[in-house]
Amino acid sequence: MEIDRKELIKYPFLKESQQLARRHVESLDEFLSSGPGSAALERARDRVIAALAPKRDFLDENTPGLKPEFEIASYALARVLVSCSGNRSFIDRLARYEAERASFFLETEDPEIRQFVAWSIGISTGIVAMPVTDYVELVSRMRDPRWRLVNRVLQRGTVHLEPGEIDELIRERIRVILLDQMPLRVPAGICERLEPFTREISATYQQQVLEQFGEIQEEAFPPCINALIHAITTGADLTHMGRFAVTSFLHTIGMNITEIAEIFAQAPDFDLEKTMYQVEHISGGSGTEYTPPSCPTMRTFGLCVNRDKDCERINHPLGYYRLRKTAKKKQG
Repeated sequence: MEIDRKELIKYPFLKESQQLARRHVESLDEFLSSGPGSAALERARDRVIAALAPKRDFLDENTPGLKPEFEIASYALARVLVSCSGNRSFIDRLARYEAERASFFLETEDPEIRQFVAWSIGISTGIVAMPVTDYVELVSRMRDPRWRLVNRVLQRGTVHLEPGEIDELIRERIRVILLDQMPLRVPAGICERLEPFTREISATYQQQVLEQFGEIQEEAFPPCINALIHAITTGADLTHMGRFAVTSFLHTIGMNITEIAEIFAQAPDFDLEKTMYQVEHISGGSGTEYTPPSCPTMRTFGLCVNRDKDCERINHPLGYYRLRKTAKKKQG
């Protein structure tokens, strides 16, 4: 099946899309120096920034009227930019963004094109059941409990799918494929050339974090997080969930890996190599950006301690943090 060039820009990860772009981009150095290359690079920067934004509206994307082959090239350049950034969180968000973008267009796509895209990533759109082995591999990184095998209907070696779930599986399949392809091996010279763009992207991300959570204020931390930090500094043996909760919380509100590691460094039995591995993994180094556990989850693992009156008003540590910061801002 042949897909129109204008349709290919919706699915730049397809082999056909990549072939179209390669026919017009032979040398990356020469392309970046050309007018279309400069426009594609700016579009790539905007693409990454859109991926980092908390809200996404694909209809309002500011595409600068590039030809299809150069719009697809902007997708490739976006992957180069996040690879050069060295930030696994950026890689995870770009993969998620591109998967959600493709899924958005597939919802109203011509059935034949929809079927072709799904087939290209190894999924059939017309199925109501999937072999157990295929299913387990596909949902291995999906965190919603409803995807767990124990919560599914199994019949004769297949897993039953509810209406609409195939769309979610297609989106997840695209995300995993893109995630596994990054980071790209980009020559150091190219990364140096793109440094102004990667620096701009990092600055924009930090600004977004500040707008969402503001400057970090330890006095606004919820009691559970304070208790975990106290346990770290006094040498208490934290569970894996405890380390995960405090690290993911601090990462989400804007602390970088070094700042988080410095907190763990206060522990009497501090192990730099082990700590850096754990902090980097939870902060996105695993290819997945984690969010802190909710209050019900904290209670389940015995981590909800020293509750106060503000705890009664929220159901997530991040909600407590926002609430306290808002209150302090009004008082100040």
